[in-house]
Amino acid sequence: MYSFNNWRFQYTALHRQRDCYLARRRTMTAMPTRSDVMETLKGVIDPELGSDLVDLGMIQDVRVDDDGVVTIDLALTIAECPMRNQIESDTVRKVGSLPGVTRVDVRTTAMTKQQRADLMTTARFRVRERAEPTKLSPTTRVIAVSSGKGGVGKSSASTNLALATAARGYRVGLLDADIWGFSIPRMLNIKERITANEDRNLVPVEAFGLKVVSTGLIVESEETALMWRGLMLSKALEQFLKQVEWGDLDYLFIDMPPGTGDVQMALTRLLPQAEMVVVTTPQQAAQKVAIRVADMARRSFMPVVAALENMSHFVCDHGQTYELFGSGGGAELADMLNVPLIGSIPIDPLMVAGGDTGLPVVVHAPDSPSARAFREATERLLEIVPPAQDETCTGRIAKLLEALPVTSHSE
Repeated sequence: MYSFNNWRFQYTALHRQRDCYLARRRTMTAMPTRSDVMETLKGVIDPELGSDLVDLGMIQDVRVDDDGVVTIDLALTIAECPMRNQIESDTVRKVGSLPGVTRVDVRTTAMTKQQRADLMTTARFRVRERAEPTKLSPTTRVIAVSSGKGGVGKSSASTNLALATAARGYRVGLLDADIWGFSIPRMLNIKERITANEDRNLVPVEAFGLKVVSTGLIVESEETALMWRGLMLSKALEQFLKQVEWGDLDYLFIDMPPGTGDVQMALTRLLPQAEMVVVTTPQQAAQKVAIRVADMARRSFMPVVAALENMSHFVCDHGQTYELFGSGGGAELADMLNVPLIGSIPIDPLMVAGGDTGLPVVVHAPDSPSARAFREATERLLEIVPPAQDETCTGRIAKLLEALPVTSHSE
């Protein structure tokens, strides 16, 4: 029989053997490096922003101790981030699966204001890079006609710019993205409703050579109020881009809602090729507000290509010019945005009446001052944003050949 001392000796020896085995195992298992941990953290995705923690700059520091303890300094947009528990648990689970890691400690802090700004810039850029395909051709030029506030004539500008572009022989669509305040159907005197084809895709209504889509062509009447919240607005825009048979368009003009809300943010996600024209009136109050929509566009990586001044002046029957809303707002806005001012549209009773009766001035009063101003503005806009085919190598060669002098050869 074993004595107590013999049993204690054997027990101690077994423990020493176990400790030696564990020590050898730790030596044989390579400890993860900081680079290993950072690479693993690229697999942890922020559920709201859709990018990984490393790409978003949320990992402030990583330390790997000799005993296998990994400490991660994680910065969230706000301390009370609703996704905090999920992000922390995903971090612990993924890093904890690395060979040699014995424990994962996550120390969470809140970002500074500058860190949040940098993060949102990265997040917006990544969203635009991952834009899902729409029914629009990649070569379609998309012009978002925008304003900082309502009442500056943005819808009239969208309509007449689109019509003037179509008059030059281009295939043009007009999307009324002002979901609540739709007015394009009245401006084009459209009475019919949008229909669906066999594939359950919407078919645009055609008017004056334009392919037109608007919520005003879906609701029961012009007086019907749409009580939709942010997600519904974004989904409506998404449907107009993904489930409408636009066909091959050279240009799509989008009449945007005023301001910097859900539709504007959805557009930057859905149409990375979109470019913005900002509409303002001469008065400083409108011009200062217009800067905000341009700021939102640039933060979302949407180029602002031009400014357009509406209601710039009024010329009476005696030839006297009156600047009813002040002067210089359009030029000042263009200077601040470092973009060209493509036109100053005068106040024209024909344009006001045409908007109510569905007789756009570009079509029904082509010699009016406002129609001439819209055609000139359109010409400048198309110089800034030429058709996509004109920017291909073949298109550029064709332009050069057209510019060559013609030499007549006599026999």
